[in-house]
Amino acid sequence: MSRRRGRPPQYDPEVALRAALTVFWERGFVGASLDEIGAVTGMARPSLYAAFGDKKALYRRCIDLYNRDFLAQLKGALFTDGGLSDDLERFYATAVAMYRSGAARPLGCATICTALNESPTDNDIRTDLTTALHQLDALLERRFERAFERSELRSGDPRSRGALAAAVLHSLAIRLRADQPGFVHETFIRSAVAMLVQP
Repeated sequence: MSRRRGRPPQYDPEVALRAALTVFWERGFVGASLDEIGAVTGMARPSLYAAFGDKKALYRRCIDLYNRDFLAQLKGALFTDGGLSDDLERFYATAVAMYRSGAARPLGCATICTALNESPTDNDIRTDLTTALHQLDALLERRFERAFERSELRSGDPRSRGALAAAVLHSLAIRLRADQPGFVHETFIRSAVAMLVQP
């Protein structure tokens, strides 16, 4: 009987991706080194390549996992039995909690705050970014459509309101990552929601 060569992988792919994400999230795609990623995942470079492909492929897998988690949590916060204002405030508070993500300082959105740098010169990352933006816009558009169906709003365009609500989220992510002096995210959120729910 011939012996099987090699051993089955001694890692959980999702655990490894979540660990690698922390490095990309903090340092960006270019700034993240495979040595750092190897240290947090416990995987040597050959194992990383065998499991996930090159650095860009690993980054894209990490961002895809982040986007799925992010959208699922935002959807849960946005579609409740509450009113539009409460749902929007919960939506933004949920995002802020993810932007903090246990780090010493808020890192903002992993997608927006890392993919923007690469998107002008990398078609794959640009496609990933535009897909993530579209998914977020669509999620918010559906919530505003629901607001019109329930007569929480009586005039306006759900798509435009959704895009504006998404822009508020992007601004929140950037301001938190930049650690903008004097920025109080609770006040920012309340003011933004008040404008978004105006007739």
